Amino acid sequence: MGVNRVPHAPAGSPPAPGPLQKVVWHDLECGWYEGDLGLWRELAGQCAGPILEVGAGTGRVAEDLARAGHRVTALDFDRDLLSALAERAEGSVETVCADARSFELDRSDFGLCIVAMQSIQLFGGPAGRGAFLRRARAHLRPGGLLACAIVTDPETFDCGEGTGGPLPETVRIEGTLYVSRATRVEVFERSILIEREHRVLLRGEHASEVAAQRDVIELDRVTAAELEREAVEAGLKALPARELAPTEEHVGSTVVMLGA
Repeated sequence: MGVNRVPHAPAGSPPAPGPLQKVVWHDLECGWYEGDLGLWRELAGQCAGPILEVGAGTGRVAEDLARAGHRVTALDFDRDLLSALAERAEGSVETVCADARSFELDRSDFGLCIVAMQSIQLFGGPAGRGAFLRRARAHLRPGGLLACAIVTDPETFDCGEGTGGPLPETVRIEGTLYVSRATRVEVFERSILIEREHRVLLRGEHASEVAAQRDVIELDRVTAAELEREAVEAGLKALPARELAPTEEHVGSTVVMLGA
C-alpha cells in the first residue's frame, strides 16, 4: 500500500489539519514497511479460520492478507485510520472501531490474531496488556494463534545532540510536501520514547511552510518472557517466538507466539 492513495488536497491549498494529516503521517511512518509481511502471510496460510488484526491502522497488513484471499477483520481505536482502510479495501476487509483492551465481537472463531508494529506496547503496561490478552483469548478458536511483534532495545539517538538518526520520510500530495523525521529515541527502565518532527511545506504561488510539530510516542518496555508470562495468566500458552530482521528504515523485532 502506498501513500499516494490517501485523499488529495487541492494544489497550493493549506493541508487539512485533521483526518487527512493523521492518515498521511501514519502511512509515512508505518505504511511502507514490508519486513514482516512474509511472516504474516506464512501464519495466515497455516491457521484455519478468519484473521483478526488488532491495531490495524490504515490497513498495511489487513489489506495485504485480504488480497491473498483471507477473511480479515481489522480492529483499531482510531476511526479516521479505519475509514481510510475501508475506502482502500473496497469491502474486502471488515473494520471494527474498538479499544483492544475491551473489545467484544460476536464471534470466537478467529484462527489467527495479529498485533504488528509493536502496537501491544501501546496498551498501557501490564494491566492493559493483560486485558487485551484475555479479550484475544476469548475470540480465538481452540488451537488458534496470537502473534505479537515487540521491540525491546532499539538503537538510541538524539539529533539535538548530533548523534544522527534515520533519513526523513517524505511524500508530496497535490502540491503539499509532508516530511516526517525521527529526531530522538531514548530507552528508559520501563518505556521507549520515540520523538518525531512533522513538517508540512506548501507549494503554490508563494511557497510556505506550516510550523513544524513535535510528535512523541511512548512504548511500554516489555520482554518476550514477560509477555509470555502475562499470556499464560490470561489462558494462553507460549510457543517458540519468531524474529524479524532489521531493515535500513526499521528496527528488528521479536514476534511472541501464543496459542489458544
